[in-house]
Amino acid sequence: MKRGSQVRQSIAVSAVLLAALFILPLAVIVPFRSELFGRETPVDETEGEPFVSGDLDARTALKVLNGDQVEEMDLGTYLVGVVRAEMPASFEPEALKAQAVAARTYTLYKIQTGGNHGETADICTDSTCCQAYIGEERARSNWGENADEYEKKIEDAVTGTDGQTILYGGVPILAVFHSSSAGLTRAAGEVWLNDLPYLQAVDSPEAKDAIPNYYSRSEFTAEAFKTKFLAAHPEADLSGPMSGWLGNAVTDTAGSVATLSVGGVTVKGSELRSILGLRSACFEWEVEDGKLVFFVTGYGHGVGLSQYGANQMAAEGADYQEILTHYYTGVTVEPYLPG
Repeated sequence: MKRGSQVRQSIAVSAVLLAALFILPLAVIVPFRSELFGRETPVDETEGEPFVSGDLDARTALKVLNGDQVEEMDLGTYLVGVVRAEMPASFEPEALKAQAVAARTYTLYKIQTGGNHGETADICTDSTCCQAYIGEERARSNWGENADEYEKKIEDAVTGTDGQTILYGGVPILAVFHSSSAGLTRAAGEVWLNDLPYLQAVDSPEAKDAIPNYYSRSEFTAEAFKTKFLAAHPEADLSGPMSGWLGNAVTDTAGSVATLSVGGVTVKGSELRSILGLRSACFEWEVEDGKLVFFVTGYGHGVGLSQYGANQMAAEGADYQEILTHYYTGVTVEPYLPG
């Protein structure tokens, strides 16, 4: 009996030791099992924290028409998407800030004047109607290895100018902008129907050699030109030699074509630019090898802020307020706090 008792004790001790071999590792692991085996959503290493608008921009809620969907967001979030789309992220930080303020001002102007979308939305993402806009995922795809740096630069441009607005007479202006001018911007009245005191011609220090397609060339066969122009002006007479179709060009203060005669019809240079899809209204033309060839300088309508000019000013040490008060005449740059 004694021997049997010893055997049973030995078995019991072995069982306890064996259990300990399994229990002790579990005792160590269990407190940390959520970290080791948890199912929390993995962190996306390609994106940082969600963007948070500054205090002033966060106060303005927007309804943004994006395609056929209306999205709700605050002003700062919207502006980040606009600056991503409207200005190269490689530009100088102060140029990006100038763009952010111009975009903010343009948005507030649209809201105050009723915009283009009635009660449906405050603004849209169509650049031909309002301002271009691009989401973070698509922008990062475009930027590649520079995505983190570029996204931070743009977010900093928006938060670093929180609420700052371009004002004339205490209210937001129509803060239009364009890519590059031909050394001078254009007055609004030289392009559109109405002149505005803050949209006047000013010098613009374009870094011509650094601007893609600063000088461009567009060619049209006789048939192609007729098709495009007669669709807009069927009364024009485009008979006879092509060399006589265009004439009597009058240039404005910026060297762009203010008006010209096409087939006996007087049109604005900006209208012909639109009809033909030219990069700007600063153009000359001649007939070459049976085609009408246009030689174009700059890109855009030429009114207000020149983005490449702003970048050059920033590279030379100007801050965003200096840039904006240069391109928009007689304005102040400060928070807009309507009563």
